[in-house]
Amino acid sequence: MDRRSFLKTSALGGSAAAATTLAAPAYAQGKRTLTMVTTWGRGLAGVHDSAQRVADSITTMSDGQLTVDLKAAGELVGAFEVFDAVTSGQADMYHGADYYFVGQHPGYAFFTAVPFGLTAQELVNWYYQDGGMELHDELGQIFGLKSFLGGNTGAQAGGWYSKEINSPEDFNGLKFRMPGLGGKALGKLGASVQNIPGSEVYQALSSGAIDGTEWIGPWADEKAGFQEITKTYYTAGFHEPGAGLSVATNRDVFESLSPAHQKIIELASAEAHQWNLSQFLANNGAALQRLQAGGVKVMEFPDSVWDAFGKASMDVHQENMGDELYKKIYDSAMSSMKASSSWHNLSSGAYTKQRDRVLG
Repeated sequence: MDRRSFLKTSALGGSAAAATTLAAPAYAQGKRTLTMVTTWGRGLAGVHDSAQRVADSITTMSDGQLTVDLKAAGELVGAFEVFDAVTSGQADMYHGADYYFVGQHPGYAFFTAVPFGLTAQELVNWYYQDGGMELHDELGQIFGLKSFLGGNTGAQAGGWYSKEINSPEDFNGLKFRMPGLGGKALGKLGASVQNIPGSEVYQALSSGAIDGTEWIGPWADEKAGFQEITKTYYTAGFHEPGAGLSVATNRDVFESLSPAHQKIIELASAEAHQWNLSQFLANNGAALQRLQAGGVKVMEFPDSVWDAFGKASMDVHQENMGDELYKKIYDSAMSSMKASSSWHNLSSGAYTKQRDRVLG
C-alpha cells in the first residue's frame, strides 16, 4: 500500500496527511548537518545514551561529511512530537520508541515491544532474519520514513506502585503510566492509563498525579530516582519483554544521501542497538542490589494477575486484527518468536537453568 492510498482510506493518517503539504528541505552538496530530535530528555540513562551514540557514530563514520545535531525532547519539539517533525521535514531524523506512535499506526508497537511479545534476542532474530526489517520499512513508507532499530533496553520491569498488587482487581482505578499496547491492555483491567514522557514521570509520581509507573529497569529506574518515592517494585513485566528503540529518517532526506551515507546510518543504528542492550543488561544487576539495600521491596505479580495480563493483551491484539498491515506484522513476529523460542528453551534456556542450579 502506498502512502497516498493509506492516507485517503485510514482514519489514522490525519497528522501524516498534513505533513505531505510541506516540502522536504533542500541541501547543498558537500558536508551536511542532519537534525535529530528524540523522545528522551537530555541525560536520561541509557535511552539518551543510545541516541547520542547513533549521532556520534554517524559523524565519525562519515569522516565529518554528515554531522548530526541532536536535540533532546523539548529542545526543538516535544517528546511525542518527533514523528510529525520528521515526516513534515521540520527535523531530519528521530530517535525514540516507536510504540509512542501507535496513534499513527498500531503496527509501530512491534518495533518497540508488544505485551507477551518478543524478547530482545527474538526481536533481532525477527528483524534481521525473518522479515521484520522489511515490514518496518513497509510501514515507514506510508509516512515518508526510513527506519532502523537503534537501541534496546532488554526486558523491562513491571514497575513502581504505591501499593502491592495482589489481584487483577487492584488495577481498578489505578492511575498508571504505561505507553503502547501494554497500556491499552492495562486499561482493560480498569486502570487509568497515562502516557507521560520519561523526563516528566518522576514529578508525576512524586506529586500523586499517578499511582505508579513503569519506566525501564533497575539501572535507569534508579537513575530516575523512583525509589525515593515508593519502595514497592515489580521486577518482571508483561508489557515490554525486549524493548527496541528506533532511528527514523525523513525518507526524502535519506534518499538524497549517497549509498555510503545511507549505509552509515543503518550500521550506526545497528551498532547502537547492541551496545545499548549490553549497557542496560550490564548495569541492571548491581543497580537492583543497591535498590534492595536501600529498602526497595522486590515483588512478583501473582499468577492470577499474569493470567489477566494475558487475556487483556490478546484482546488488544484482536481489536487491531482488522487492519491488514497490523495482522501481517503480528503474524510475522509471532511466527518468528515461536520458531526462536522452541530452540532457545531446549538449548540456552535449559543450560542457564542448570548452570544456576549447579553454581547456586
